[in-house]
Amino acid sequence: MKTVTKLEIQKRNKNRVNVHLDDEFAFGLALEHALTLKKGQVLTQADIDRLQHLDAEEKAYERALNLLSYRARSEYEIRTKLREKEIPDDTIVRVLDRLRERNYVNDLEFTQMWVRNRETFRPRGRRMLQMELRQKGIHNDIITQVLDELDELPGALEVAQKYTRKLKGLEPFAARQKLMGHLGRKGYGFDVIREVTDQVLNAEED
Repeated sequence: MKTVTKLEIQKRNKNRVNVHLDDEFAFGLALEHALTLKKGQVLTQADIDRLQHLDAEEKAYERALNLLSYRARSEYEIRTKLREKEIPDDTIVRVLDRLRERNYVNDLEFTQMWVRNRETFRPRGRRMLQMELRQKGIHNDIITQVLDELDELPGALEVAQKYTRKLKGLEPFAARQKLMGHLGRKGYGFDVIREVTDQVLNAEED
């Protein structure tokens, strides 16, 4: 059993409190958790363990929010980053639950945003998008749901038109092979590649 002898707001972080037990610094706590304590209160070891566990979760949650402040992330990305900091899996589960409740992480919305950004800035075919999203830990059901709504043709056409400057002076067959290969490396399927190649090279010839 130990007695709370001092509760002191931290100088560098007004949202955290230094807790002193039996006249010695014991641990820090988030302000919301420290408000449950008062000077003279007696804590059992189980009480102390619970408070420290709460604080470890709060620190992990704040770390996750910091990651999300830079850009949206998938659940897998958050989990991976927290594990790198040796945060226990049970704590990570609770942190992700809190993030989901506030819609700070949402893999469906993340996937939709990822595909929109690719379409706008760096078009990719369905195959490459699948690979990228799997690397982000997105479940196949979500990937399929989002990519089933994707029209690849506009993006493929944009990619092909930008690439045509590299085809100047080439024989038609060589130009076709290079363009088809480029579109294939961008993840587009054969039917899309053939249609876009015909459209772009016929326009060049005209």
